[in-house]
Amino acid sequence: MLSGVASAQNSTNTPARLPDMVVTGTIIGSEEQAREIPGAATYLGVEAIREQNQTDVNRALRQVPGVYVREEDGYGNFPNISLRGVTTVRNSKITVMEDGILAAPAPYSDPAAYYSPALGRMAGLEIIKGSSQIKYGPHITGGVLNYLSTPIPATDGGLLKAYYGSDNEVFALGNYGNTVEVGGGKFGYLVEGFYHQSDGFKTIDAAPGVDRDATGFRRIEPMIKLAFEPDTTAYQRIEAKYGYTDFEADETYLGLTEDDFDADPYRRYSATRFDNIPTEQHRTYLRHLIRPNEQFQITTTGYYNQFDRAWFKLNDVRLAGDTTWRNLSETLAGAHGVNNAMGVLRGEQAGELRVRNNNRSYYAWGLEQNYRYEFETGSVEHTLEGGVRYHYDQSSRFQNDTVFNQDGTGAITGSTVGTPGSQDNRKQDSTAWAFHVQDEVDFGRLSITPGVRYEIIDYSQINFNSVTPVRQQGDLDVFGGGLGADYEISQEVSLFAGVHHGFAVPGPGGAIGNDLEEETSLSTELGVRYQTERGFAVEGVYFFSAFRDLIVDSNSGGGGGGITENAGDVDVHGFELSLQYDPGADNDWVVGLPMGLAFTYTDARFTGDASNTDAESIFSGAEDGNRVPYIPEYQINARIGVEYERYGLYLNATYVPETFATGSNTSLQERPDGTPDARFGKTDSYFLLDLTAQARLNDWARLFAGIRNLTDEEYIVSRIPHGPRPGISQTFYGGLEFTF
Repeated sequence: MLSGVASAQNSTNTPARLPDMVVTGTIIGSEEQAREIPGAATYLGVEAIREQNQTDVNRALRQVPGVYVREEDGYGNFPNISLRGVTTVRNSKITVMEDGILAAPAPYSDPAAYYSPALGRMAGLEIIKGSSQIKYGPHITGGVLNYLSTPIPATDGGLLKAYYGSDNEVFALGNYGNTVEVGGGKFGYLVEGFYHQSDGFKTIDAAPGVDRDATGFRRIEPMIKLAFEPDTTAYQRIEAKYGYTDFEADETYLGLTEDDFDADPYRRYSATRFDNIPTEQHRTYLRHLIRPNEQFQITTTGYYNQFDRAWFKLNDVRLAGDTTWRNLSETLAGAHGVNNAMGVLRGEQAGELRVRNNNRSYYAWGLEQNYRYEFETGSVEHTLEGGVRYHYDQSSRFQNDTVFNQDGTGAITGSTVGTPGSQDNRKQDSTAWAFHVQDEVDFGRLSITPGVRYEIIDYSQINFNSVTPVRQQGDLDVFGGGLGADYEISQEVSLFAGVHHGFAVPGPGGAIGNDLEEETSLSTELGVRYQTERGFAVEGVYFFSAFRDLIVDSNSGGGGGGITENAGDVDVHGFELSLQYDPGADNDWVVGLPMGLAFTYTDARFTGDASNTDAESIFSGAEDGNRVPYIPEYQINARIGVEYERYGLYLNATYVPETFATGSNTSLQERPDGTPDARFGKTDSYFLLDLTAQARLNDWARLFAGIRNLTDEEYIVSRIPHGPRPGISQTFYGGLEFTF
């Protein structure tokens, strides 16, 4: 995992010092190393993120084949990412990390929580989809996404970057660090501050007391990293990091009716006026790396994450004098006939708004140790890697409802606040031991990498609102393994193939209360890479995955009350193609023409009817041969730039066809039992263009500007949580960047 360490050490009799501090936390390392992995892997560096002014992880990941995203808020604050056809809900089927450490607030107890690292402060993204993902867990049916925070610089330097854009969008990133010689070794440090806000691109319906522009967000994230490399015979590095997030968004679960969306997709109903989610997160780790000799390396990491959030959001409504609370998705689709409560949502009718305070706290901590040993057996070279991790995480809910009384003008005339904890008061936790071992066996042109992963998980949960609260307990053992191979035909051409058995584990509620089986997958891939010394690179991969006992939430992002269940089996096969080329650089033209292409074809279908799914689940009604919701058949991303001296102009184009929003594959807003439901139906196809331009004023200053959604495309990007919601509107931004 740490490149360059072995080559920097000449013998075991001299201090094993490096010319620069190493970068820890990476699972790939660089674009070059991604091409050496026996499986599909992608590394996106600073050029692909900061220099292209990417702040939305959804937009950044579109340039990676095999990755599908479902937008939700338009800014990437709540990403829903799928790798090779796994379900997209809340990243719950992929392993998300930051600097090689699990980033989900409670990856075992509640993997679908509302936190994702902010791309705007990152220096890189790493994506692994093949058999190499068995080194990471607990969700290895789809793949791994690792965010790379700013590394400690080897020399004195820093960055200041800021821009201003549409909807009062403000972005600011600043950092400074250095590595210096001190008594007994090298000391490195980095301090960083990150700020991002927007007033939002939607407008709330006018009503007494409504702030119509309160649809945006604000994010503040400071970070500090410290490292020390002592003057010892064996190379050592001690690194510590602390990061903090203060995030708040006036975001809602509620979408629009079809007619209202067609008239104005950026409208929000006045009933969402109270919707707000404040979150706070602390993340820290202490890591020690030692190489006793050239062949052996041990990395030990202790980590702790704490996350608190309270999404205060509209849950349901009812008419004045009525006793029945109206489901929001049903109301949008026209259920209840003359008793439809759309007038209450629009602020045109007297009624009541029930707003739920989804108050939840999470924390996770763990200790892991990874080993790397390089040795030879005759002419065969081995790189043996193994590791053990002890992990504990917990999810607590302490929720209540507030009911607001609304008159016929939309004015709020009173409210009733429920007792804290009265709606939900429960805790669930998980303890996991995870083990893995992998050996890269290098025969020369051919390398074979077998590996296995084993996890032992103990669950517990307690509901304090029960008449007699009782702690329930359960356990689960899961096993995965894989084999990857890479064959170098020539310096330019290589073949790779892999097969792996993966797993995704349920949380305590599913493992204990519903006796769920873990989701498993058997996946294969076959690929070819071609790259010339002049920068032309192409990679094509065929993949197939058979998912069994697919784990889904019965509410599927629809807001409250869902249970976890097995929805049946899914087979996914597809093809990925990526291409990078700069004919200007290749032919020594005055003008550079960097271009790239990412194409993915995916056929993700149920094999057999969905089983045991709740009637309200978006997976209900899935029959043999139906497509998996929100996985389009194909998508295309193409990028081209024009660079001349200090100037650059770049165009990024993405096309995604329409998708079914539910497993029943219906075009109607209707559940299989006939109940109207706005979550059912299709999303729109869309063609997006993003334009960026830059001018280097000198070696340390850069002026940049851009337009997102250049053609102002209007499209339904999702129907969950509650009804049609749009992608971001056309937005402009411009700013300056200074490096020093």
